[in-house]
Amino acid sequence: MTSTDVPDIRIPADLLPADGRFGSGPSKVRPEAVAALAEVSATWMGTSHRQRPVKAVVASVRRGLAELLHLPEGYEVLLGNGGATVFWDAATFGLISARSQHLAFGEFSSKFAAAVAGAPHLDPPDVIESAAGTHPEARPTEGVDLYAFTHNETSTGVAMALARPEGVAAEEALVAVDATSAAGALLFDPSEVDVYYLAPQKALASDGGLWLAACSPAAIERIERIRSSSRWCPPSLDLGIALDNSRADQTYNTPALATLFLLDQQLRWLNDNGGLEWAAARCAKSASVLYGWAEDSEHAAPFVADPAKRSSVVGTIDLAASVDAGTVSAVLRANGIVDTDAYRKLGRNQVRIGTFPAVDPDDVAALCESVDFVVAALAV
Repeated sequence: MTSTDVPDIRIPADLLPADGRFGSGPSKVRPEAVAALAEVSATWMGTSHRQRPVKAVVASVRRGLAELLHLPEGYEVLLGNGGATVFWDAATFGLISARSQHLAFGEFSSKFAAAVAGAPHLDPPDVIESAAGTHPEARPTEGVDLYAFTHNETSTGVAMALARPEGVAAEEALVAVDATSAAGALLFDPSEVDVYYLAPQKALASDGGLWLAACSPAAIERIERIRSSSRWCPPSLDLGIALDNSRADQTYNTPALATLFLLDQQLRWLNDNGGLEWAAARCAKSASVLYGWAEDSEHAAPFVADPAKRSSVVGTIDLAASVDAGTVSAVLRANGIVDTDAYRKLGRNQVRIGTFPAVDPDDVAALCESVDFVVAALAV
């Protein structure tokens, strides 16, 4: 839809949210964090990531994430460049010994499975799929040494509880969880997980291009054991090298300094306000507003049928066939409310709303009122 095709509908100012950013990633970055970056830009941007000022922030990020996630004794936070997509490739070299099992219930959970399927040094993965809007369950399987879960499927708005497959100990098989849109917003028991990995451009309100992974002692042992084997790995994907550099509070190659700074600011903000419990409650409040509105609406309904599987950080809302979701999102954008479009490959007539911790629940309520106003105006 071009700008000339967008209906000229003006939402009254008193209905508009104070901040119109509802993207599911990259998500809203708090203005206070951007202002803090601007204040130090002359001494921070364009400086060496091998020197003390940057290494101190990396150390703060590692401590802050460990505090936020309530990591048990012995867990370590690793980081490297490239985001979660690159981490999938690193995991095919440095985490999976021979065979993995993947729960595939959306675009991103399926991508990790596809990356493993193409790895010539690994056995074909065991992939368990379910329809969009649901999630499958893991099944203990002989020969599987890594179970790959997704805490929150960003493409569909489905969240799942995290638990080791019944009867499977960490010494037998690792549990690796893609937490990119969940970390810092959804509660979980870290003892049920060996690798909780993420990119920081969603709940952690930073920019992309970085991966972080909270690793259990069993995961660290796996990384070191594979590193000492004869398996070849490109240095940039070598989790052993990432481990060494992370312990020195740096990355193997040059990181984006703005990303690190904004990430540190968000972790401090979350921890200072009450940590993961506070953040999860704030997201749950926003989600309650969004889903409650959709359930009461004549022109909207939650896409995920089971309330227990509905994400509190990414809400997918189907619109009635008489309402074109693309047009609604375009009108919202023209009024300063951005990134409400459905995930492109899901192919549904819906809006997708990010309700991460940085998003004010009052703004979610205003968004719902704004959608109602646009739908009514389109019907005239």
